[in-house]
Amino acid sequence: MKKCLAIFSIIFLMPVLMAQEIEEGFIRLTSDDLKWTVRENGTSFVLLEGAPSAEGFYVYRVKSPPGSFTTPHYHSQDRYVTVISGTWYTGFTADGDPDKTVPLGAGSYVKHPAGGIHYDGAKDEEVIVEIRGIGPVESVYLED
Repeated sequence: MKKCLAIFSIIFLMPVLMAQEIEEGFIRLTSDDLKWTVRENGTSFVLLEGAPSAEGFYVYRVKSPPGSFTTPHYHSQDRYVTVISGTWYTGFTADGDPDKTVPLGAGSYVKHPAGGIHYDGAKDEEVIVEIRGIGPVESVYLED
C-alpha cells in the first residue's frame, strides 16, 4: 500500500511541483543581486517591486549611513516600514530633532499614515529599512 501511495504521489504530484518551479512571476533576489543607487545625500535605495511613483504596490529598501536623517515630511499614502538591519531612529514631530527620536532595531515595524509628519534616520551605524505601499505616493518635505 505504501508503495502504491509513493508511486501515485510521484505520478500525480510531480507535474504540480514542476509547474511551481517554472511558473512565471516569481522573483528571487539574494543580497548580492541588489543594485543600490546612491543619492546625493549619501543614502542608497533599491527597488524590489514596482515604484512609489507608479500605480500599484511597491517595495524598496533604503540604506542610510551613520549620522543621516531626513527632514520632517509626510506622504500622500500610508507606508509600511520594516527595519532590516541596524537601529533606525524615528520621530513624529515637525522639529526634526534627532534627540527626540525612538530607536527601532532589526525586525521592528512602523506605519507612516498618510499625512503623518515624521523624520527618521541612522545615528551610530548603517541602517537598512524596507518600505512598502501603494503608489503613486508623494513625499512632501516641510520648509525650515
